[in-house]
Amino acid sequence: MTIPQISVFLENKAGQLADITAILSENQVNMRAISIAETADYGVLRLIVDDAPKASSILLEHGFILTMTPVVGVAVSDAPGGLSGVLGVVSRAGIDVEYMYSVFGQKDGRACMIFRVADTDVLTALLKENGIDLITGEDLGIH
Repeated sequence: MTIPQISVFLENKAGQLADITAILSENQVNMRAISIAETADYGVLRLIVDDAPKASSILLEHGFILTMTPVVGVAVSDAPGGLSGVLGVVSRAGIDVEYMYSVFGQKDGRACMIFRVADTDVLTALLKENGIDLITGEDLGIH
């Protein structure tokens, strides 16, 4: 059970984020989560949107370089130690979290986190075995 994530590679120059968010807005694409990481030479913008195929197509038409990646959404108790408990389960199983970030909003009063790992099927099975709820694309309003 994965969610499609768009990773856009950006030059480190002013206006890149504003351009992308404007393009998505003009085309009625709603963002559900956003994260940016940077190096000295470029940035990687990670997006979860309500219509990933449409957003990808539009961004490609505007000359952006991107990839699509499956990620896992996890519902985390919105209390001290909530994320720590989930990460403890993942760590004890020897799963390396490549990166993670939060989603806009909550599910049933719980925080929503996005996890990127090498094997999403293994992570999904582990979380289910340990009674940890997953976030689906439907939960995020993704078509």
